[in-house]
Amino acid sequence: MPVRSENAPSVELTTRVQFLKGCGAARAERLAALGIHTVRDLLFYFPRDYRDLTKLSSIEEFEEGQLASVSGTIEEAEISSRAAGRSVLGVLVRVGGDHLRAVWFNQPFLRDVYHRGQTVLVSGKPKRRSTRWEMVHPNVRVLDTDEPPAGQLLPVYPLTEGLTERHVRQLVERALESCADALEEVFPPDMLAAKSLASISEAVRHIHFPPDHEALARARRRLVYQELLVLQLALALKRHEMHESRRAFALEPSAKIDSRIRRLLPFALTPGQNRAIEEIIADMGRDKPMHRLLQGDVGSGKTIVAVYAMLLAVARGAQVVLMAPTEVLARQHLETLDRLLAGSHTRLGLVAGGQTAKNRAETLASIASGEIQIVVGTQAVISGEIAFARLGLVIIDEQHKFGVHQRAALKRLAVSPHYLVMTATPIPRTISMTLFGDLDVTVLTDHPPGRQNVHTYLPTDDERPRWWEFVRKKIAEGRQAYVIAPVVEENEERASLSAMHESLANGELEAFRIGVVHGRMSPAEKQDAMEAFRRGDSQVLLATSVVEVGIDVPNATLMTIEGAERFGLAQLHQLRGRVSRGKFVGYCTLFTAARTTEADARLQAFVSSTDGFYLAEVDFALRGPGDLLGTKQHGLPPLRIADLVRDVEVLEEARADALELVRQDPELAKPEHARLRRMALARYGSVLDLGHVG
Repeated sequence: MPVRSENAPSVELTTRVQFLKGCGAARAERLAALGIHTVRDLLFYFPRDYRDLTKLSSIEEFEEGQLASVSGTIEEAEISSRAAGRSVLGVLVRVGGDHLRAVWFNQPFLRDVYHRGQTVLVSGKPKRRSTRWEMVHPNVRVLDTDEPPAGQLLPVYPLTEGLTERHVRQLVERALESCADALEEVFPPDMLAAKSLASISEAVRHIHFPPDHEALARARRRLVYQELLVLQLALALKRHEMHESRRAFALEPSAKIDSRIRRLLPFALTPGQNRAIEEIIADMGRDKPMHRLLQGDVGSGKTIVAVYAMLLAVARGAQVVLMAPTEVLARQHLETLDRLLAGSHTRLGLVAGGQTAKNRAETLASIASGEIQIVVGTQAVISGEIAFARLGLVIIDEQHKFGVHQRAALKRLAVSPHYLVMTATPIPRTISMTLFGDLDVTVLTDHPPGRQNVHTYLPTDDERPRWWEFVRKKIAEGRQAYVIAPVVEENEERASLSAMHESLANGELEAFRIGVVHGRMSPAEKQDAMEAFRRGDSQVLLATSVVEVGIDVPNATLMTIEGAERFGLAQLHQLRGRVSRGKFVGYCTLFTAARTTEADARLQAFVSSTDGFYLAEVDFALRGPGDLLGTKQHGLPPLRIADLVRDVEVLEEARADALELVRQDPELAKPEHARLRRMALARYGSVLDLGHVG
């Protein structure tokens, strides 16, 4: 590594990166685009991969197109010019008794970097040119000695325009030389020893420039464990604060209330629904607020479980909020509740964006007086203008469509209501431990009796005519159909659907009435289109994935999904869940615009299974956690180095350790935990609303 000059200005972790030798203002601006502003940021800008140069080849071992690394001495470096100012730099490297030519196009500045006599490490994909091997734009590292190198693991960084790997490596080397030893160790010594963890300075040095694979694995384990432990500590602090530091209304169940509620329900509950209700009402009966996630597959009957919880709260004199991600879904919930509770004296109210000022004012007054007992709404219910007489229960439907910010905002509506958050998107175990790690989890796995299966197909384009013939036949028999347009950019959505509508209306489905719904429509327009489809005024609904959640039209049994390769499995499963919601068998067909190995693996898994939990794990393994749930609204900062697919065992270890630490030291108040607490608050305190800690 470079040795710092005695006259060089001192560099600290908080020093702006532009003042690091070799950086400057222009390069600092490019680094800022990567989120690198200070020397500390640079140290924690981890490589995305490594080039394994530990195994050096001889030229005799070259295979065309296969990555290889050699060590040799530069014999000449020459630039030849081409037309229009283009140039070619050729560097001839002697490797043993053979020669390799390294070539760069339009990079004449490299002529000042490479000189005769330098010992270099060259890595790239060789190609045979006449009698000589050549590498185009290889990675070259100038060595400090002419001794043959032992080889190394060379870091590969995410880049932006105007930055090269060489630039970033040099800056990281200088940052390590200046500041690696100044990094603060967050773990107490006994914890470092007990967990066999590398120190932070060793881990950061070796994550950038590992001397061998073993050192890299040790460095990565330390940094992954730290990142996941800090996240799990923040979630554990949140769990403790919610469960232990607040008080709620104890909404106790009783045999009499249970009997009254069950008389209102349209059918006998499944064993899974009864188990879910037992867990929920046990929480609601305590004077500490429930914070529970109810997740179940499509059609598993979560709504009835939620209705039971609502009626228990109302029976104990409390008000309920049911919050949905869209106005269409909110109004549908209101209709469902209105129908189910027709035989009770429970009063319902809607708070949504499309209300008149007069209607809204009357509704808010009735909520404030306690006259309205169940409030159904969208995000409007967290606007802050709503006063409740006695809010006892908040139910959030399709939690992943909101996120932790909205969950935190809702707690300001009243003092410590119970919370039940629901999703029909089965969630992989590792995601449950992260996005929903502050919640207790109830899982519904069985389905109410009478629910029909959905037959799923992945035909070729040649089979399109047969499918559309089948769709026409079923519609003629009285059924209805969805046609799902592929995911499009928001500004292209209307045009894309318009083109598809014209094609269907003048082609395969010209004999039928076609409605359209998409995300660019106003809530009122979407509501009208959905109502027309529900009434049967339209026989076909052409839609984007806006219909993936909660839309309930029992007569709709057919779904055609175009561009299926552009949807994730969780989203496809939600879409498929819109058909076969009544007494008729459902049919779902996927058409693809482009077939790839990865897309085929996902779509074949989808065709072969209707188990949402299985499909969620497949999707997670294939695509990772990036945007698995169809949203980036969850609010948690992205992980820097941990991989939730690869590091599941470390995640489980970190979760267990975090829960135990918070059990022993509920607010991490002990001096030896002060740095861990500070790091958890700095990274997650705002998004998880952890201002009370410390």
